[in-house]
Amino acid sequence: MSKNLVIVESPAKARTIEKYLGKDYEVLASYGHVRDLVPKEGAVDPDHGFAMKYQLIDKNEKHVEKIAKAVKNASAVYLATDPDREGEAISWHVYEVLKDRNLVDGRTVHRVVFHEITKRAIKEAIEHPRGLSEELINAQQARRALDYLVGFNLSPLLWKKVRRGLSAGRVQSPALRLIVEREEEIAAFVPQEYWTIEAAVQHAEQGFKARLATFRGTRVEQFTFTNEAVTRDAEQAIRERAREGAPPPGTDGIGVLTVAKIEKKQRRRNPAAPFTTSTLQQEASRKLGFSAQKTMTLAQRLYEGIDVGEEGSTGLITYMRTDSVTLANEALTELREVIEKRYGKENLPDEPRRYTTKARNAQEAHEAVRPTSAARAPEHVKRYLEHDQFRLYELIWKRTVACQMNPAVYDTVGVDLAAGASADGDIAFRATGSVLVSPGFIAVYQEGLDDAQEEQDSLLPSVSEGDRLALSDLLTEQHFTEPPPRYSEATLVKALEEYGIGRPSTYASIISTLRNREYVEMENRRFIPTDVGRVVNRFLTEYFSQYVDYEFTARMEDSLDAVSRGEREWVPLLADFWQPFHELVEYTETSVTREQASQARVLGEDPKSGRPVSVRMGRYGAFVQIGTKDDEEKPRFAGLRPGQKMDYITLEEALDLFKLPRELGETPDGEPVSANIGRFGPYVRYGNKFVSIRGEDDPYRITLERALELIEEKKRADANRIINTFDGTDVQVLNGRFGPYVTNGTKNAKIPKDKEPAKLTLGECEELLAAAPERRGRGKKAAKKTSKKTAAGGEAAAAAETAGNKKAKKVAKKKTRKKPTKKKTAGTKKAGGKKTGKKTGAGKSKSRAAAAAKGAAGDEAAETDAPRGG
Repeated sequence: MSKNLVIVESPAKARTIEKYLGKDYEVLASYGHVRDLVPKEGAVDPDHGFAMKYQLIDKNEKHVEKIAKAVKNASAVYLATDPDREGEAISWHVYEVLKDRNLVDGRTVHRVVFHEITKRAIKEAIEHPRGLSEELINAQQARRALDYLVGFNLSPLLWKKVRRGLSAGRVQSPALRLIVEREEEIAAFVPQEYWTIEAAVQHAEQGFKARLATFRGTRVEQFTFTNEAVTRDAEQAIRERAREGAPPPGTDGIGVLTVAKIEKKQRRRNPAAPFTTSTLQQEASRKLGFSAQKTMTLAQRLYEGIDVGEEGSTGLITYMRTDSVTLANEALTELREVIEKRYGKENLPDEPRRYTTKARNAQEAHEAVRPTSAARAPEHVKRYLEHDQFRLYELIWKRTVACQMNPAVYDTVGVDLAAGASADGDIAFRATGSVLVSPGFIAVYQEGLDDAQEEQDSLLPSVSEGDRLALSDLLTEQHFTEPPPRYSEATLVKALEEYGIGRPSTYASIISTLRNREYVEMENRRFIPTDVGRVVNRFLTEYFSQYVDYEFTARMEDSLDAVSRGEREWVPLLADFWQPFHELVEYTETSVTREQASQARVLGEDPKSGRPVSVRMGRYGAFVQIGTKDDEEKPRFAGLRPGQKMDYITLEEALDLFKLPRELGETPDGEPVSANIGRFGPYVRYGNKFVSIRGEDDPYRITLERALELIEEKKRADANRIINTFDGTDVQVLNGRFGPYVTNGTKNAKIPKDKEPAKLTLGECEELLAAAPERRGRGKKAAKKTSKKTAAGGEAAAAAETAGNKKAKKVAKKKTRKKPTKKKTAGTKKAGGKKTGKKTGAGKSKSRAAAAAKGAAGDEAAETDAPRGG
C-alpha cells in the first residue's frame, strides 16, 4: 500500500496529471459519472424525505471495478474531479461506491480542486486538500431530484395526451418557450412605415451626408414622417428654406446650409471582460460558427491537456465551466509582460484591469476562461492543435490579452447644419464622424455583434461655424420596421443567461435536447420551432404555466444556489415544489382530453361534403382531418407535406392534400399513370411499377409528360441493372450498389471475384443462393390487429404516408413486425410471492410511463450539466 490514488473524470486529464505527480501517484479516470438515479418510478421518493435510489452506470462499471481494485493497494485517495457542483457530485458518488464496498476504512480520502491543469496548480492542490463539500453535494442532489421529478411526471403525460417520444424538462421547457414566443412575435408583427430625409452636402475637400434632425423646431423621431405625402411636403419646405441663401461660389447646389454648431469630443471604448462559459459560447458562435456543444467539447480538450512538444501534455486553458470574470494575480502579471513585449508600453494601462462578475451566484474563487500561460501565443502551439482547437484557443488568448490593454480612443465630431442663410433656423441637419486615433485593445481583438453593424470610421471635412455649404440634393427613403430576429445559438444563450434559466454549463445540453427531440430546427443558423415544439409549448404554458414561467425558473435556480452556499436546506425546497406540482399533474391527467391536447384548428368547410376541415397534432405528426369522429361517415386524414406548418396552412392548401393519388393519363403502352405519396416518399406509378419523384418535382403538380420522362429513365436504369435472367424462374443476376449479385426475390448472394457474372449458369446461381443467409426481416408475418380502426389509426396512416416524416416511417415499419415472444414475463407479485405473467392495464400504463420517463430522465440528466469525462 504505497501508491497514492488520484481519481479524475477523463483519461486525457488522467494522463496529463500523472505526468506531473510522478511514480508515487496512480491516476485513474471514472469516465464521467459513475452512478445515476435508477430509470424507473420511485427513484426519488417524496414520501420518505426525497430519498434517492442510485445504480451504477453500465458503461462505466468496468472503470469503477478498476478504481476499486486500485484503492485496495493505495494508502491515500485523492478525489480530483472538476471544481464545481457537478464535479463535487461525481467525487461524492465515487466515495459512496467505495464506502459501500468497505474500501475507505483505514485510508485517507481527500478532495482536491484546481482550475487549470498545470504542474504548479496540480502540486498546489495536492498539498492543500479539503473534505467533500456537503453544501455543493446537496445542491446537486436537489437539482437532480427536481429534474427527475419534472421529467418523470410531465413526459409520460405528453406521451399520453400528445404523442409518444416527447419530453418536458424544468429548464428545457422554458428555453423552448423563448423560441416559440419569439416566432409568435414575428408572426404577429405588423410593419410600420417611416421615411428618412438626408441632405447631400458639397464641400471642397469631400462631399458628405447629414440626416434631418430638426423640422419646424421639433426634433425628428423615427416616426415623424410616416407616409410619402407628409415626406414630400417636408421636402418642399426644406427646399424653399434652403433657397433663401445663395450657394457658395463654384457650386451648383439647390440651396445652402449654414454651419450652426460644431461639437468635438474624444470617446473611449473599453475592452470586454475575459470569457465566462456563456460569453465563450456566444462569441464562438458569432465569430467561429461553432455550436455551444462543439465549443464545450473543444474547450474540454484544451483544458485536459494537449501534447505541445518538449513540455509534453499540458492544459492550455483554465476550467471552462465558470461564471466568473476574475483573473489570478500571477495571470495578470504575465499578461502585462506579454502586452508590453508584443504591443508596446503605450498599450498597457497603469494598473491591471479588474472585472466584477455580474452573475448572482458567481464563485469568485473560480477564474475566467483564460490561457494557462499568456506567453504561449497561438502561433507557438498551432502545429500541435487541430484546426478548430487552434481557432478556439486563439479566440480565448486574444480576448484575455485584450481585456488587459488600454481602451480604443476615437475623435468624434458632430456638425449641425441649418437650412438657409441663417444659423438659427428651425430646420436643421446633423452630420457625425469619428476617427480611431489610438486602437488600444482593438489591435488584438474586437467583440462580435449579434444583429448590428461593426463600427466604421466616417470622416467629415474641416468646417467652421458660420460656413455656408451647398445643398446638392435631398434624399428621401421609405423604410419599414422589421420584426425581432429569430434566436441564434449566441442570442439564445444570452437570453437564457439574462432570464436566469439554467446555468452556463447546461446551455449546450439544453440546446442539443431541443434539437434532438425535434422541437426546433435550424434555418440560416437560427432557431425555428417545429409543429411538435409549438404544440408541446402550448400544452405546457396552458396547463403548467407556473412551471415554464421565466421568473419561477430563475427563482428556483436562485434557491438551488442558496443550497450550494449553505443558506437553505434542500429537502424543504423539494417539498415546497413537489406537492402543488404533483396535484396539478394528477388533475391534468384526468381532466384534459386528448382532443384538447391536440390543439385542433378549424380551417373551414370542405366544399364537397360540407364537413369541417381541421389541422391538428397526432401521435405520428401533424395532419389535416375532414369531418369529426362523431360523424356517421368516418373522417378522412392527410399528413402535412414537408415545409407546411400547422399554424400557417390554409384551407386551400389543406384540401390539396386530399387530391392524391392524381390520375395523369397513360403510357404509350396503355398503362395507367398516377402520382402519389407513399411510405418512402412521392412516386409515379405506371401499371404495377413505381418511380420515385425527387428534387423539384412535386406529386401535386407533376405533368404526364414529366412523369413519362421519369418512367423512361427508370426503364433504362432497370435495363442496365439486369445482367441475366433465367426463363421459368425468379433467379436474376443484377448490378447493385456494391457490385453484381444473384437474387431470387427472397435471398441475395454475393458473386465470388473469380466468377464472371454474365457467364453464371442457373445451377451455379442456385448453389450461391442456397449458401446465402436469409435476408433479415423477411418471412415474418405482420402481427394481426384485433382492435377496430379508429380516427387515431387513420391519422397514423396519414402521417406515415407523408413524405419526409421519418419517425412515422419507423413507426409504420415497427407496426408490421411481430414482436418476439419473451421467455420471461415481468409481472406483479401475488401475496404468496409468486409472479403473475399477465400485465394489468395499470401495469401497462406504468410501463409506458417508465419508458417515457426513462427518455425524459436522460434529457433531465443532460440538463444538469454537459457530458463529462468520456
